[in-house]
Amino acid sequence: MEQSREDTEEQRYTISILVPCYNEESALNLFYERTAAVIDSLQEYDFEILFVNDGSQDNTLSIMQELHQRDKRVSYLNLSRNFGKEIAMIAGIDYLRGDAAIIMDADLQDPPELIPKMIYWWQQGYDDVSAKRSSRAGETFFKKWTSHTFYRILQHLTDIPIQPDVGDFRLLDRQCLDAVRRMRESQRYNKGIFSWIGFRKKEILFARQPRVSGRSKWNYWKLLNLAIEGIMSFSIAPLRMASFMGCLLALLSILYMAYIVIRTLMYGGDVPGYPSLISIILFIGGVQLLFLGIIGEYLGRVFNESKFRPLYFVKDYNGHFVNNQKGRRS
Repeated sequence: MEQSREDTEEQRYTISILVPCYNEESALNLFYERTAAVIDSLQEYDFEILFVNDGSQDNTLSIMQELHQRDKRVSYLNLSRNFGKEIAMIAGIDYLRGDAAIIMDADLQDPPELIPKMIYWWQQGYDDVSAKRSSRAGETFFKKWTSHTFYRILQHLTDIPIQPDVGDFRLLDRQCLDAVRRMRESQRYNKGIFSWIGFRKKEILFARQPRVSGRSKWNYWKLLNLAIEGIMSFSIAPLRMASFMGCLLALLSILYMAYIVIRTLMYGGDVPGYPSLISIILFIGGVQLLFLGIIGEYLGRVFNESKFRPLYFVKDYNGHFVNNQKGRRS
């Protein structure tokens, strides 16, 4: 029987709160106030709040600097440009100091009031405590339906247990953080990575609220790209589908060719059939182009990974120069 962390030894744990930010000036102060109110009530733990500025074009960075001057528990990591949320998360994980980390969005769709519950289950011995959305207020039916469908498709295409309706809002133990740090692929799908590393997981339900301000940075095109990234990163099922479809089309072509030969021998040649022949040629040509595109997606990922570029560059950490060693890929 596993012991909880409370039973092992008396020590004071540090919990890091990681917040990737891109143009969040309207929500950042309110996020800090609500989060600070929660962590102030948890006197038995030390906390750090690490904001990652992912190349924001507004006053997000200056607000981070003000919060750092006001509260020494607040740190900020300023990336050299916008690398995207997935890379901003691994950048923040590289710089975390806590025994565990809670990943949150600054728009308060991830309620800070859930932090004590996450810590409670972590203390009971769970390494990955994720928040599962029971409802998603403020989102359209189409967005909720496509998200639900994508998770179901990805679950069937991969060999790992992908958690449905679970986002980035979660608590990760130090072991999980160290495991994620070792995965340095440049085209990342962190939800899949969190599932892939394993460890003991616990899901807690919560009702996701609308954004407190501003608009989501995730439009349908970006969500589609993220979905493709998730499938390509954790499954070769599209390649297998292309192989099976190719074999099926080849078999049908052989059968059709045999039919034409037998028909010609029995009844002689005839001109009719030209439209159907063109339709078949166009269909097979379209399928071939589709499969070439699938192969190209995988080949493009191999090309990008083979360059071994650093995942990100940091301009400064709490205002101090950074030599960017942590962004490198080993």
